[in-house]
Amino acid sequence: MNRATQEVEYEQMLLSRHGLLTHRKGRREGGLLERSAYVLLSRIRVQGPMSVGELSEAFDLDVSTLNRQTAAVMRAGFVERIPDPDGGMARKFRITEEGARTLDAEREGMVGSLQRVMSDWQDEDISAFAGYLRRFNTDLERIGGRPWPRP
Repeated sequence: MNRATQEVEYEQMLLSRHGLLTHRKGRREGGLLERSAYVLLSRIRVQGPMSVGELSEAFDLDVSTLNRQTAAVMRAGFVERIPDPDGGMARKFRITEEGARTLDAEREGMVGSLQRVMSDWQDEDISAFAGYLRRFNTDLERIGGRPWPRP
């Protein structure tokens, strides 16, 4: 096995343990949103209203898992069910104003955390790192057959 690939694996494992969602001291563990809610709301915001089936396909999760996740974000008032805007039979989930505000606040906190971590980095280094992460993610998406829409 390539030594550099082993280093990437190890560093990716370490990155996953840090949990940037814990950026707010004094708030419950995980910030404002659970990780699954953060990702779910992010996807709906970028793609627009989505049905449980579409979410299941997008996340490669079974419908029962998505039913639990969408029920939780509905109870919190972050999404609402609407008729399919395109006239289909399935109802879709749309992010609410409260969901958008909460997602924006969470994202702002995470960006602040990243800025603290990279405060000594040059802008060129941050841009290069972002480019490598985008390339890594898009290659994973290509291999998995599940591209993620980007704003």
